[in-house]
Amino acid sequence: MTNLEIGCIGIACLFGLLALRISIGVALMIVSFLGIWIMLNLTAAFGIVSALPFNLIGDWSLTAIPMFLFMGFIAANTGMTAGAFDLLRLILRRIPGGLASAAVGACGMFAAASGSSIATTAAMSRIAVPEMLKAGYHPSLATGVVAASGTLGSLIPPSILMVLYGIFTEQSIGQLFIAGVIPGVLSAVIYIGMITARCSHNPKLAPSTSFDVHKSQLFALIVSVWPFPVLVLGVLGGIFGGFFTPTEAGSVGASLALLVAIVRREATRDALWLAIRQTVVATSSIFFLTIGAVMFTRFMGLSGVPQAMSDAMLAISDNKIVIIIMIAALYVVLGMFIDSIGLMLLTLPVVLPVLEAADVNLIWFGIITIKLLEIGLVTPPVGLNLYVLHSALAGQVRLGHIIAGATWFIAMDLVTLALLIAFPAISLYLPSLMAG
Repeated sequence: MTNLEIGCIGIACLFGLLALRISIGVALMIVSFLGIWIMLNLTAAFGIVSALPFNLIGDWSLTAIPMFLFMGFIAANTGMTAGAFDLLRLILRRIPGGLASAAVGACGMFAAASGSSIATTAAMSRIAVPEMLKAGYHPSLATGVVAASGTLGSLIPPSILMVLYGIFTEQSIGQLFIAGVIPGVLSAVIYIGMITARCSHNPKLAPSTSFDVHKSQLFALIVSVWPFPVLVLGVLGGIFGGFFTPTEAGSVGASLALLVAIVRREATRDALWLAIRQTVVATSSIFFLTIGAVMFTRFMGLSGVPQAMSDAMLAISDNKIVIIIMIAALYVVLGMFIDSIGLMLLTLPVVLPVLEAADVNLIWFGIITIKLLEIGLVTPPVGLNLYVLHSALAGQVRLGHIIAGATWFIAMDLVTLALLIAFPAISLYLPSLMAG
């Protein structure tokens, strides 16, 4: 049996284990260990198992992950998110579906402070959805907008997925962060445009909530959201200005979030302890999955499957757009069944050689990948954001309504994806300024 055949059998066994609900990290490790053992020998397999985890976890760039997670959990646990939605609902109160559009903006703001789609969805589901339901919004719109807008946490920097992608593809994490700004804003604008158009056509979806606002009330809300510009300018401004690296930015962001919580007198012992526990659990899960992915990368490299796949795809077409569309179709299908981090780490070892052979810009593809993973977060049957929202609402809205509402936003995501593929400058303009 050739190494290529062993590699193909290994991939089939991997999906078999995933179908049996085995953890992705565990499945990757089992398949990789056994595959390397068969192709080489038991000593080589144990050597890789003992060396790779140590070398990976010792990578200084990975320290950005727990730091950005800690920043996000502090922001979520100390109430930095409530004021954003209240401010935007006042600003957008006169447009159709203003509360839903405010939820999009608030999710984007919180995403910039957390870097996590799950954290964004969980936080905003408790703030925005009850207000929309109270105002008479249709349950599918009220829940679908938060489920979809929560995914902006993956695209708007800082993003945990971007950190992992940058490490695995050896691309600049700083350039990935900056590259996500315009696509993230574009996604939010397209969401808001769709909401406004739908609610103008069918006012029953979102009854009018127009009301008078005193200037002092508006000023108080503007003041209440000061933590967001502090965190965003502190992290992204420092990276873009070259004051510190993306890895150092994680520590700066965590420190700023802690300082802001202290200044706002929200840094209670319970809130900080909860943020620490959440950070430890999330970091452990990500690192465990990453170790499995690194082992799988080594297994795939030895098997020759990526090279064979590259040759097969290039035989169909060597056009970059065609290749990206083929890979995108693969991601959309797999995204229905595999969570975002697992899907990215599972597929990169296979698709990277294809992209490199076709001379595809990996910063551009990174943003496309993140957008594809966002779509997977709201695509049933395993759209994680759908279940996070359903759980946070404790069953107040049926899962069917949530899925129906998210479908409209999935369609808008596909529009955004088409624009990102057709016009690479959307993703590459700001990084080009940064490089200059």
